[in-house]
Amino acid sequence: MATLDDKLLGEKKQYYYSSSEDEGQESDDEQASSEPSQDQAAVKEPVFIPNDELGSRSTTKTGPKGVIADWRRYKQLENEKREQQEVERKALHKKLALTCRSNLDEDKSKKEEEEAELGIVLDEEFLRKYREDRLREMRTAAKHSPTFGKVLDLEGDEYVDAIDNENEHVTVMVHIYLDNIVACNAVNGCFQCLAKEYPKVKFCTVKADKVQVSKSFSTSALPALLVYRGGNVLGNFVRVSDELGEDFYSNDLEAFLQQHSLLPSKEEQAMLNSSIRSSAKDDEDSDLELD
Repeated sequence: MATLDDKLLGEKKQYYYSSSEDEGQESDDEQASSEPSQDQAAVKEPVFIPNDELGSRSTTKTGPKGVIADWRRYKQLENEKREQQEVERKALHKKLALTCRSNLDEDKSKKEEEEAELGIVLDEEFLRKYREDRLREMRTAAKHSPTFGKVLDLEGDEYVDAIDNENEHVTVMVHIYLDNIVACNAVNGCFQCLAKEYPKVKFCTVKADKVQVSKSFSTSALPALLVYRGGNVLGNFVRVSDELGEDFYSNDLEAFLQQHSLLPSKEEQAMLNSSIRSSAKDDEDSDLELD
């Protein structure tokens, strides 16, 4: 039978825990906590995740960083939309500028077209008047000038007289040449053709060794072509082959002289020849009447 002390001691023994037992339990807990569990070890072990799976696993950020990123994306899209609208606006403006014209623009364009047409008419009128005056002068000169129709081969002492003593309306062309130069022979052949087409022009040839020219002129300046009228020099061309080549034809030399206004155009020459023939026929008719 338990005494009162035993009951008291027994009751205290039921609720009493020695420090040694507590220490043992604490050491067991520390040991258990120091050894990681199998689940914790599995979580802490690093696992490789591919980039494509990593991107698919990403979630939308809802914190401050996510809000800032969304705001930046929104501003970027807004700027892109504004730039696209500006491009479309400029394209529309350009289209309207090309297709739409005001009444003032229409009037201005019509006025410019009328002035251009009037300018063309005035130019044509001016050219027509100029040709008529030019033809009139040529006819007057042809009536008072001799007819040649062939090439004159000059001697040294005839060179000056062929120029100075000629009619003031006659164009005199002199070719200074040497036989051993290919281009000089080409010019002489052209003169034979042109003399028949332009009978009112005096075509002359003279050898370089028959006139007082230097040796350097004879070797480096031939073929030389000199053009006179009324004793004045109209053209002075040395080494014509530099422009026409070593071998050329009469139409090449003709175009070269017409380019420098030293020969009339084919149209003017045709009208002049017609006028000359008409004048000659009138003279014959007047002579028959007198007889």
